[in-house]
Amino acid sequence: MLKKYILFIIVATLCGVLANCATVNTERAPPRLKTDLRVASFNIHYLVLNDEEIKNWNARKPAVTAMITDIDADILAFQEMESFGRGQGKNQNLQLDFVLQRHPDYAAAAYSDDADQYPITQPIIYRKDRLEVLDQGFFFFSETPDVIYARTFNGNWPAFCSWATFKDNFSGKTFTVFNMHTDYSSGSNRVQSSELMAAYISPRVSRGESVLLVGDLNASQSSKSAGILKDIPLSFVETSGSTFHFNRGINLTPAIDHILHTPDFTPLGNIRVIRQKYDGTWPGDHYPIVADFRVKAGLP
Repeated sequence: MLKKYILFIIVATLCGVLANCATVNTERAPPRLKTDLRVASFNIHYLVLNDEEIKNWNARKPAVTAMITDIDADILAFQEMESFGRGQGKNQNLQLDFVLQRHPDYAAAAYSDDADQYPITQPIIYRKDRLEVLDQGFFFFSETPDVIYARTFNGNWPAFCSWATFKDNFSGKTFTVFNMHTDYSSGSNRVQSSELMAAYISPRVSRGESVLLVGDLNASQSSKSAGILKDIPLSFVETSGSTFHFNRGINLTPAIDHILHTPDFTPLGNIRVIRQKYDGTWPGDHYPIVADFRVKAGLP
């Protein structure tokens, strides 16, 4: 017990030092060609509808607005964009409503107004002038993946993948974006979730379809669950450093937010991790991640 207490004191002290000494590493996404595709992912952190959480969200609103403008993505996938207790279907998403109001050039895919029929907490926003939604869907990381809000394989809180198929008006290309968020607390859940992802995606890849997989995997690229996604096969866009920072700018863990792709997408460099405060406020407890792709026109 004494050893555990001493270890706790050391870790707490270290975190305090890191929080005070952390420097903001700003990796802003550079300009790109009009035909290139910019893809981003951001775990925005769920919003419980109480006075403290609403106050926190109101404080973060300007930072979220500035972040989205700064990133200038064609596609931005959100995780934890919920405005309720987990698993409780209510027809409101205050964060998404705010984002679309402030950024009218975007629309939401992988989303429905009826939360009893379709989970509304993992939308994929996209530029309306460039992309057209052809199809959308979801599946839960569960023994019953088609059951909305089904709990995970071991009974933990629901976790799922939302997806949308787009047509790119600039290149003529059709592709599907899978937006994944796995259980943070269970390695076995993450492995089974990746196996279910592979079961859904592998047939598409075998048919030559174009796929992007983004989101919060709650695992490093070297993990067993990530290895299952590589075997689909999908390739990780390389990244370095933390993507989760405890809402303090504390960078202790490897990247757990990722972007993967089929070979017909050529990444233009590594993932950019936007370690940026806006007017002294973090947009959330994860950093947004951004990747640019050169798109092969007309494929598939």
